[in-house]
Amino acid sequence: MNKKRLITIIIIVFLAVSIIYLLHYHPAQSEATKYLEGSENVSVKNTTNGVLLDGKGNDTAIIFYPGAKIDHLAYLPLFSKLANEGYDCFLVQMPLNFAFLAPDSAETIISNTNYSNYFISGHSLGGAMASSYENSTNKTDGLIFLAAYPMDEIYKPCLSIHGSNDGILNMEKFNKSKDLIKNNFTEVIINGGNHGQFAYYGHQTGDKEATISAESQQNQTAKEIINFINNIVS
Repeated sequence: MNKKRLITIIIIVFLAVSIIYLLHYHPAQSEATKYLEGSENVSVKNTTNGVLLDGKGNDTAIIFYPGAKIDHLAYLPLFSKLANEGYDCFLVQMPLNFAFLAPDSAETIISNTNYSNYFISGHSLGGAMASSYENSTNKTDGLIFLAAYPMDEIYKPCLSIHGSNDGILNMEKFNKSKDLIKNNFTEVIINGGNHGQFAYYGHQTGDKEATISAESQQNQTAKEIINFINNIVS
């Protein structure tokens, strides 16, 4: 086999593997998709880059970036709880389910809405990309990390929530990243929670088993987010 043909084969194999990897993702489970029907206080609307959980409030919006290769709809139950408490929630659908392909997605939302307060949040890789957006624009009032940490210096208040049984979050990098947060920082560890139970998308390779239910983890998460936001906007 000549060298040129070998290189061509290697390139084709690499592209094929890359396409298979990019197209494989964790879809939302039925526990999450049933929330597409909305509720008495929350309506679910399609947007140009995801969905809006439109609750009874009009002053504060939360923009959320999902984790890598995770369907944004998997987070519907958690953010429906927040919308029910008066915070409109935008769940961003990322290209190929990778937030690093569209880290400025929040700009579209902020430019086309008129809320008094904006908070940006993200799970895992989504959290890192959310911090990158805030660092480059300074357009939000605070950041909410779910099993995530910033990549850049942050000068806004930050809430960080992760589970004690998280098998994916790199704790060494997480602890080092705390030096990047130059404002108020609140860390919450959910006892028994893991990496994946902020949403409903099934088990993620490498994660540890949770010893609490996903509903319990999400209820605790919602409570902490509400307290965090209220302390800032009140």
